[in-house]
Formats: sequence, structure tokens, C-alpha cells
Amino acid sequence: MRIIRITLLSLLLLMIALPLYAGGRLTYYCSTDIPWCELMKKEFEKRTGIRVSMTRASSGETLTKIRAEKSNPKGDVWWGGTGDPHLQAAEEGLSQAYNSPKLSELHDWAKTPHQATGGKTVGIYLGALGFGYNRELLAKKGLPVPKCWNDLLHSAYKDEIMMAYPSTSGTAYTTLASMVQLFGEEGGFNYMKGLHKNISQYTKSGSAGIKASARGEITVGIVFVHGAVKQAVSGFPIEAVSPCEGTGYEIGSVSIIKGARNLENAKKFVDFALTADVQSRSAEVKSYQVPSNKNAVSAPEAPDVSSIKLIDYNHALYGSKVERTRLLKKWDAEVKVLPR
Repeated sequence: MRIIRITLLSLLLLMIALPLYAGGRLTYYCSTDIPWCELMKKEFEKRTGIRVSMTRASSGETLTKIRAEKSNPKGDVWWGGTGDPHLQAAEEGLSQAYNSPKLSELHDWAKTPHQATGGKTVGIYLGALGFGYNRELLAKKGLPVPKCWNDLLHSAYKDEIMMAYPSTSGTAYTTLASMVQLFGEEGGFNYMKGLHKNISQYTKSGSAGIKASARGEITVGIVFVHGAVKQAVSGFPIEAVSPCEGTGYEIGSVSIIKGARNLENAKKFVDFALTADVQSRSAEVKSYQVPSNKNAVSAPEAPDVSSIKLIDYNHALYGSKVERTRLLKKWDAEVKVLPR
């Protein structure tokens, strides 16, 4: 009788749990900050009853993971992170096309990657590149206030700057590609060599530098401007800077992984991610990018992109496998090897 009671209890618990996951499963790769990744996971589960397994990693690391799993895909959908790796995934046949019914609600810039890849990726937010500094450390050390990219080359900033490796971070790759577009290839690499002299540490994640700056561990972190704003809103002594020369920008994207085991659920996630009220919730986790849905509401703290001098960033070229691979190899050969 005891065995029967245990069995009946197990069945009852299973029946209670079934409605929650009645929609099946989804394996979700996320390349934004963990709180936003988790908000998306929990809200999607709540709305759909689909059980979500989440892995968080930088966009460069995620691209490497998806590439390694090509013959036996583990993931279903990749959300967030800079658009260039998503474009490269599309070019390499690692993602697959989907035309969401939400496309008509998006800004034109968000549709650009969708059009360029035959529907394999689409924009979810826009973020301008820049940097942030800890004003208390700056004052304590008597450092000049940086307003431009070239200010960061000043010898006073020796060991005062942190950024990520371009090979692992979409933020850092956008930095490299932006310098090449701003100053020309020779000038851009000369800039990266000069910046290298002042780098205290390279990290894997693009947001690590500004978080370290917020903690008082480093003075300057190169990051998307909204990342610096997030730290300031959280109460840290961080000043966000949109560089005077102009700057590049990301189109954060979402892609369905080719060979997704839960394809229909992946499509539902894309629709969910492009929905106005979902994008409007980014402020809850202090993520201040510009949302791609025209009906979404940006937080008042979000950077005013119209006031930032954005370059005509060539996403198609610098998101291509050939150009990305070439620039990364050149950075490794000409910049990474230099002493600091």
C-alpha cells in the first residue's frame, strides 16, 4: 500500500507540473546582461508554458559555441549581443530564416540585418559605443576628463583602461571595427596600438570593464554607452561618454539556430522578443538600449541616440566572416603581441 501511495503521489505531482511545461521546451543562448537574460526566460515561460534552458555567454563566445555544435545543434535560439556575430552566423549557415509577424512594427534599422541575411537575424535593440569613467577615481588621481577617443591615448591613462578581447566580445570587436571606419585601417590600428599601451587588462566580456570601473578597480571602461548609464543609475560614480569624433553602434539581434530541435518554440520566442511590451520591460533590469519595436517605451535614463554622433557603420562588411576574421587576426598579430 505504501508503494501505491508513493506512486499515486508522484503521478499527482506530475499532473500538477504538466500545465506549466505543456508547451514543451526551448534551449536559449543569451548574450546580454544576466538579469535581462533571466527576465526574458521567466517571462517567456510564464506566457507560454514552455520550459526554457538558458546559457549566458558573450556574443563572441556564443558564436564559437554554435559553430562547434553545427553538426549536432544544442541550442534553439540566440538572443542579444552585438549584431555582427549574428550576421556572421547567418553567413556561415548557422542560423535559419524566419519572418516574424512583428516585422512591420520594427524601426527600419532593425529590419536591415533581416533584409541583409534573407531573414536569418533581426534587430532587437540599438546601442551606441563609447566609454565610462569613475569620476571619483579620476579626481583622486588628477586625471584629465576624457571626452574623445583620442583622449584615451594620453600617457596619463597608463593602466587606467579596461576593455575586452575583440575575439570574445562583440563590444570590443565593434570598437576595433569602429576605429578602422573612423580613422582608416592604418589609422585605426595605430589607434588600437596606442590604446593597448594604456590597457590594464583585457577581459572576455564587454561589460566587465565598466563594472570594474563602478567598483573602483579601474578608471575607464570601454563599453556601449547604455552600459555606463546602467552603472550610473545603479548609484555608482560613473560618467558615460559619447566620444567627440563620432562612434560606431551595435544592432543587438536575435537568431534561430539552424537545426533547432524546438523550432516552433524558437519562432514563438522571436515573436515574443520583438513585442513592444516585452521590449519596454528592459528598464526593469536597467538595460537602456533603444528598443527595435516602434511602439516600445524607452526608459527616461536611456541615452538620447539622436544627440550622439554615429558613424555610418557598415554592418554588412564588418559582420562578414572574411572581414571579421581578417581584422581579428591582424589585431592578434599587430596589437595583442605588443608589450604594455
